[in-house]
Amino acid sequence: MRNVQTHTIAGILILALVLAIWEFLPPAMDVPKFIIPTPSDMLSELGRMYRRENLIANTASTALYTVLGFAIGSALGAAIGYMLGLSAFWEKVLSPYILALQIAPKVAFAPLFIMWFGYNSIPKLLVTVLIVFFPVLVNVLAAMKTVDRDMVNLARAYSMSRWQIFLKVELPSTLPNLMAGLRIASTLAVIGVTVGELVGGNTGLGFLITYGGGQANAAMVFNAIVLLTVIGILLYTVLSWAEERLLHYIPKKDH
Repeated sequence: MRNVQTHTIAGILILALVLAIWEFLPPAMDVPKFIIPTPSDMLSELGRMYRRENLIANTASTALYTVLGFAIGSALGAAIGYMLGLSAFWEKVLSPYILALQIAPKVAFAPLFIMWFGYNSIPKLLVTVLIVFFPVLVNVLAAMKTVDRDMVNLARAYSMSRWQIFLKVELPSTLPNLMAGLRIASTLAVIGVTVGELVGGNTGLGFLITYGGGQANAAMVFNAIVLLTVIGILLYTVLSWAEERLLHYIPKKDH
């Protein structure tokens, strides 16, 4: 407990120091506000964005599609990862196509999705699903290859069905890798939504970044970036909490 409190205090002090430097150094160096706004400028602009730019609605839109894209992409990635892990034949058949799609830059699909579906929420959702899909798939598939075969053979010796072996042996063994993939995907989900909003969105924080950049309003851009970061941190924190509850049986390392 004392170590946690010490770490927290140290983190707060570092944050306070960074904010103080950020507040006073740019004006002292005559850096224009449209280049580097100070924290007080950002707070003032945040109030204006709340009153004039539908800040709450845009933030809620980004948060909604971040969670939705994360949930759909993670579910698809986990499901296909487990199915390929259960079938060596289909893994060998589909691996080249999955690898090619994984290597392809996901953000490049955003303009294509806009051409297909128009300037609405579908493109940013699809980009998010595509970006989230692969980390979960790769982690699950890798974990399925490392499942203890002796445990699987022992389960077969007890006449367990294929479904029972999956639920009792393979799923628990792969949970740590699955959760690691979900944590990685949670950070990428914010990137996916932002790319979709930057390229062709008319709502969301990514749209505010584009709009603020066009108006040379750096404070608006900084505020949108901070809010995007907060959304990502919240999603990551929820997953970390869920991981602690699901994997409570794994002993923690002492630091």
